This record gives sequence, structure tokens and C-alpha cells, in this order.
Amino acid sequence: MTNKPKILLVYTGGTIGMVKDYKTNALRAFDFSQIQNKIPELQQLNCEISTISFEEPIDSSNMNTSYYVKIAQIIADNYNDFDGFVVLTGSDTMSYVSSAISFMFENLQKPVIFTGSQLPIGDLRTDAKENLITSIQIASIRNDEEPMVKEVCLYFEYKLYRANRTTKINAEQFEAFTSMNYPPLAESGVHLTFNKHLLYEPVDSRQKIIFRKKLIEDVVVLKLFPGITKNVVQTILNIPNLKGVILETYGAGNAPTETWFINLLEQTIKKGIHIVNVTQCAGGSVLLGLYETSSDLQRIGIINGKDITTETAIVKMMYLLGENLTDEAFKHYFETPLRGEMST
Repeated sequence: MTNKPKILLVYTGGTIGMVKDYKTNALRAFDFSQIQNKIPELQQLNCEISTISFEEPIDSSNMNTSYYVKIAQIIADNYNDFDGFVVLTGSDTMSYVSSAISFMFENLQKPVIFTGSQLPIGDLRTDAKENLITSIQIASIRNDEEPMVKEVCLYFEYKLYRANRTTKINAEQFEAFTSMNYPPLAESGVHLTFNKHLLYEPVDSRQKIIFRKKLIEDVVVLKLFPGITKNVVQTILNIPNLKGVILETYGAGNAPTETWFINLLEQTIKKGIHIVNVTQCAGGSVLLGLYETSSDLQRIGIINGKDITTETAIVKMMYLLGENLTDEAFKHYFETPLRGEMST
């Protein structure tokens, strides 16, 4: 390939886009259209960088599904004109939004790299520059004229992860994210080293990209804890218009065996509300039926979330609910890896 890869940088908000005014100590938004002047190191990268910024940058705490669609729409509108995309968002909800984007694009053939920072880009000790520079570099790397990465990823503190495998684990350390159930796709040190056998490959590279933006938000997370009462569970499961429940269970998918608890779940499933079993543990997998405390859940037809993260379970449920599937098809597709989000 003789032409330089074209990379689109999409800034939505978050800490990375802040610059401190050292006279007033106030933070103001960074002008990403001036990024190559502010970060001259970018000129050493073998790519052309363009930028799009939200008119009003949003804090990660205000992230919602309408912004998922807005980000995805920017990528879809510019998909044919660029070779890769780097999306800057607030780190607190980055695992959610990046996971959502991974489901919204089917047959993705180009890199979409999410990154951010723990300190503003204008801070003296910032982690923003390294995260940004390496994310752009990763998005521009080619392998036999094809992009090295053809999936939605998250890059933070020297590691590239599959986005829909990540969880934010620290609010203060630069190493803010981890992927407990899937190794890093690449690591940045003296050399940028890819674990090529771990990279996601589209099933059929000849298929056209499909952009789906219908997400159903009527879902809830029900986290079990010792002493949880019937009244609490009943109230949550009877939320008006509820369509899906992410049930955070203990260990390998275990839950109370009390009759009232199992009956409430069974009644909910019979109403057409999908319930997915995910583990509260940071790592590991749901193994339905391994212990007696999960055999009842298996019997009543709860969906096995396997080793999916809670963040990804939520957005996968929103995505599949938008597809208007039968109960059987919903269960099948949830338990099947669609974008490498769970182990086979």
C-alpha cells in the first residue's frame, strides 16, 4: 500500500480532552483540530490524522445509548473514507460503550480503538499522550495491505484489549483496565508486540459491513448478596416494561435454592423476560449445573452468560432485544460468541 493510512480521531469527552490553565487551575476542553501542533510526536507516525469532536463533550457518567448510536453513526458515515478509527471517551464507562459498538457493527474489517486517560492531556504527568499516540499507531498498522486489527479494541497503559472483554478496575492507577478472561491482544514496551493468534478475524471478509443501531434499554442488573429479600427481588423483577435481567450470581453461577427465589425467576421467564446468569467474580465463568445451587437455574431455562463481563452482558442484551428474536433464538445467540465476547 503506497498511500498513508487515514485515521479518524473521534473525541466525545472525558478526562483526556481536558487542558489545565495554569494561571487559574481551571480545566478547559482541548481543541483536537490542533492536535498535531500540540503533540508534534504524532508527525512521526506513518498516517494522516483527521478529527471530529462532539460539539458539547460529555462526561463519561452521562454516557447513554443515544451517544453509543452517535459514535457508531460517525464511524458508519466515515467508514469508506478512513482506514481506522480512534475513539476518545471517559474511562469510567468506556467498557460499556466500546462493547456496545462491537455489537453494532457486523463484519467490521477495520480497527476501532477506544482510549482515554486518568489525567488530562495537558497535565505534566499525563498518561494521555502515550495512550493516544499508541492507539493511533495501532489503528494505522497494516499486515499485507490489510489492517492488523479488524475489531473494536480498548487501549490503556501499554496494553491493547478486546473491548468487549474489559472491565475498569482502578480509579487512581494508570493501569485502569483489565481483561480477566482473555489475554491482551498487544503489549507496548520497547517494541509493540501483537499476539496475532488472539486477534479477531471476520468470518467472511467479503461480507459488507452491517450497522445496527436499535438498542432496547429496558434491562436491569440484579446483584445477589447474602440476605437479599423476597421483596427486593420481586420489586426488581416487576419493573414495568422490563425485558431483560442480568443476574449477578456467586462463583460459578450459584444462587439461593429457596423456593420463593426460584419461583420468582421462573415466573419472570414465563412472562417472556430474558434472564442471563453472570458471575460476580472478576474472572472465571458460569458453569450451570456444576453445583446443586445452580441446577435449578438451569432447569428453569436461565441463559448461561459463561465468562462474559457484566458490562458486555448488558449491551449484548440491549442489542439482541433490538433484533426481535424468539425466546429460543435469543438464548442461542446470547450463549454464542458473536464478536469474541465470550469463550466457546
